[in-house]
Amino acid sequence: MLGSDLAEHLRAENQGTALGLLMESLALEIEQDRQTLMELMQHMDSSKNPVKRATAWIAEKASRAKFGGATSGDPELGTFMALETLTLGVRGKACMWETLKRVADQHPAIASVNLDELIYRASIQESALERERLASGTRALANQVGTAA
Repeated sequence: MLGSDLAEHLRAENQGTALGLLMESLALEIEQDRQTLMELMQHMDSSKNPVKRATAWIAEKASRAKFGGATSGDPELGTFMALETLTLGVRGKACMWETLKRVADQHPAIASVNLDELIYRASIQESALERERLASGTRALANQVGTAA
């Protein structure tokens, strides 16, 4: 939920820009991926399954996320930190899909999910986010260096 909420926030803050358009589609895809994961967890139907444990760990870490730039008064720094977080989240999601693919032959519920498609989609998301993250980071850090001088 954090990823789609964060993408939606960035979309609203950047409406009418390339970043806003990217966040619009990304928020939807992240929510679809979350739904896929929730359905998979329901099919696994065990409190000891690896998907539930991994998801609980990720949710705990995500709930601790803080965006110093978002509250520091520098919108560019806040955008950069949000993009950094989204990029890391999408990379983590890709790693989770890759790991699940390795054990899919041991769990019919996992084998029923098109993990190759999810892995591919995560790689496309990560590439798009990386472009925006680098551009935003360059602007944010250039502004920080300029104000420190």
